[in-house]
Amino acid sequence: MTNRRDTLPTDPPPQGPSAALPSHPLRTQSLSNRKPTRFDLAPDAAGRAAIAAALGLLDLPALRLKGELRPVGRQDFDLVAELVASAVQPCSLTLAPVPCEIREEISRRYLAEIATPEGDEVEMADPDTDPLPEVIDLAAIAAEALALALPLYPRAAGASLGEAVFAPPGVAPIKAEDLKPFAGLSALAEKLKKPDSDPSEQG
Repeated sequence: MTNRRDTLPTDPPPQGPSAALPSHPLRTQSLSNRKPTRFDLAPDAAGRAAIAAALGLLDLPALRLKGELRPVGRQDFDLVAELVASAVQPCSLTLAPVPCEIREEISRRYLAEIATPEGDEVEMADPDTDPLPEVIDLAAIAAEALALALPLYPRAAGASLGEAVFAPPGVAPIKAEDLKPFAGLSALAEKLKKPDSDPSEQG
């Protein structure tokens, strides 16, 4: 399960210019406080295209959020669901399409009343606890959970950073292998093997 507070950016992802993000609101006042409210959300092609554009995806062939809102006491609710998606991201190096499969468990608690610390008290907020809103938007939850579950740096097969070598004119460039922990010892050992090596040059 992903910690939302540690990974979400402070600003929402930029949205695509053509289509609005889908919405599937549930009014919390209409939720039963005696039995779970089950849901099974699968946005249509237009909705998936809008989410794909917002998250910078090349394609979003499938997206489904299935679960339930369980009453806790008289006013609070737990959201327990599973997100299943098929997405195509651009490679972080070559922009080639990189498909991935997502299966993520989601758990959140919505509290009607959240106590605030008094005086000098400092209390760390539970990352999976939110104030109970008037409306819980399941489509927004699905998009947010997908954004957190996607690989941060997708890499296409065979894509590599390569090796960049820089040095001033007339100076031998330093390569990656020269920086390995025992590169200097290896060079010294090779030098000592030479029969005409000068002892004064062995530092």
